[in-house]
Amino acid sequence: MNGAMYPSKKVLIVYAHQSSGSFNSAAKDAAVEVLTAKGCTVEVSDLYAMTFKATATAEDITGKVKNADHFCYGEETKLAWEAGKLTADITEEQRKLTEADLVIFQFPMYWFTVPAIMKGWMDRVLTLGFAFTHEKRYSQGIFKDKKAMLSFTTGSQESMFSTNGINGDMNVTLWPLQNGILHYCGFQVLAPQIFWAPSHVPSEARGTMLEGWRTRMQGLLGENSLAFTPLDSFDGEKGYQLKHEVHEKHAAKEFGLTVGTHLGKALPPNNQMKAGV
Repeated sequence: MNGAMYPSKKVLIVYAHQSSGSFNSAAKDAAVEVLTAKGCTVEVSDLYAMTFKATATAEDITGKVKNADHFCYGEETKLAWEAGKLTADITEEQRKLTEADLVIFQFPMYWFTVPAIMKGWMDRVLTLGFAFTHEKRYSQGIFKDKKAMLSFTTGSQESMFSTNGINGDMNVTLWPLQNGILHYCGFQVLAPQIFWAPSHVPSEARGTMLEGWRTRMQGLLGENSLAFTPLDSFDGEKGYQLKHEVHEKHAAKEFGLTVGTHLGKALPPNNQMKAGV
């Protein structure tokens, strides 16, 4: 086996596809096989097989809630988490996440984002207090010592997600998921593994895609993460605007800082798709 070994590392794969004959299933199985062979302990949360509940509701809390007349999911689940009153399906996923060094989200892209059942996992498992607080988020987030990544299939070919393609720049598509969810919780976000339109290519090409994924996993846990602007670059007393000195430092540069914090400049190329750019 080539590449580094990762004994004692724990990996959680959050998987959302109904068919065991799908390309997503093959990608998930490849990850389990390769990472296990490299010494990792791998757990899979197969959301459809688990019939995981996708809706974030008051039923996620056992016992009485603080304010049933004006139910606030974020606040109520924070209190329930502190009191050990979240439902068993949520606490079990939080256990897996707490133990994991790396989390891989494996899914088919639906409507430019994750399937509803996976969004439900994010909504229900990443609760206030457990996954983030007002003070602990972004680069100072609770999961800053963990890595996470998206691994997904598209229905559209790569050219359609280019800067002049009809779907628009994939870097922009990924910003809400990678910055607004993963990095928000502090994760070091690894570059996504994108399988472009596997249902529209010959089986040989699909095999090549899977082989590329297997090869990447040889050094996956040692990869550098995507670049995000640190939390301390923003002024909390001024609505979390970029600090003046940081803005000044980048004033003469061609590109913005990130896809989201672009300063009205051209977006930095591949900011959400490649590390070190």
